[in-house]
Amino acid sequence: MLELPIHPGIAATRDEMINLRRQIHAEPELGYEEHATSDRVAERLARWGYTVHRGLGGTGVVGQLKVGDGSKRLGLRADMDALPMTETTGLAWASRTPGRMHACGHDGHTATLLAAAQLLAVTRGFDGTLNLIFQPAEEGLLGAKKMVDEGLFERFPCDNIYAFHNEPGFPAQRFGFLAGPVYSSSDTATITIEGKGGHGAMPHTTVDPIMVAAHLILALQTLVSREVDPNDMAVVTVGAMTAGRAPNVIPSTAELKLTVRARRPEVRAFLRDRIIAMSQAQAAVHGATAKVDYQWKSPPCINDAAAAEFARQVAVETMGENALIPGMAPLQASDDFAFMLDTVPGCYFIVGNGNGKPGEGPGCMVHNTGYDFNDDILPTTASYWVSLVQAYLR
Repeated sequence: MLELPIHPGIAATRDEMINLRRQIHAEPELGYEEHATSDRVAERLARWGYTVHRGLGGTGVVGQLKVGDGSKRLGLRADMDALPMTETTGLAWASRTPGRMHACGHDGHTATLLAAAQLLAVTRGFDGTLNLIFQPAEEGLLGAKKMVDEGLFERFPCDNIYAFHNEPGFPAQRFGFLAGPVYSSSDTATITIEGKGGHGAMPHTTVDPIMVAAHLILALQTLVSREVDPNDMAVVTVGAMTAGRAPNVIPSTAELKLTVRARRPEVRAFLRDRIIAMSQAQAAVHGATAKVDYQWKSPPCINDAAAAEFARQVAVETMGENALIPGMAPLQASDDFAFMLDTVPGCYFIVGNGNGKPGEGPGCMVHNTGYDFNDDILPTTASYWVSLVQAYLR
């Protein structure tokens, strides 16, 4: 595994912060329910000398530390929520709450930022204002948007803002930076097809919504393959279909649930319009109707070019070129940090969590019941946070 420099102050608290990460992991909380996690964060920030503000986004926490008289203002963000999943890792620190699991590493994101926060409070090696943002409800509940809508950046102005996500599939402790889109948008659509139910042995007396749904599923796949420019990224996935319960009964309704992804706003809007039009047209051809509940969720994460280059340069200067992921390309995941990036220029970067190869860390993907945050990346990334703050707030 690549060995990167660790700040001596981070090394001194390594075990403490890994234990904290595992405590949070063992007590996962869903979006807007992160009460114990918020308490842990707020108590530590206050003890270390930060001015602590609570309540934005419900369970959000902002810790502010002003040092010197510098005018620059920097924001760093970590997410805190877990997922509604049942863990199967069997680890000593596995979730103690059935149906709740830190399957995306937000426990690690929170502990990593706290490790940096502790050292920065002790050394105060910067000049300006540092805003540490601990966000609730990233997992589809738009906690970032809620914090922004409730005045996050009016109350805590930031000139730039940064966040990271651990990323399985890349060697542990490798950093990836990109200008422009780095994560895609993520929207959902629920399509309800209304037909006419009846006896399975007499289909001619019915309008079969399952048959309509089957045609629609196939038709939707042509949106990406035939209607979106091959140079643009787009994903339309039907993740769930619900219809009927008995083999000899044609139901009156069928329901499809979709996730829709894009990197460009124009493609995102195009997919929405075509999904609605195609659903209604396919239903009409077969004598049925279709209602589409289209939910805008997270826009794409689009990094400011200057902010991304600054972050990359800090990584190179403090850890060397070998710390970078070569050929870094945008990913299809999404993160509601996009709402913060839409408001304040900044950079969302990734840190490899492991790819399963010998010496390169575990490779279990996020949102998997066997996933765990790789504690080996915590000290390295916390050290990078410290370097970024000190470089930005010189």
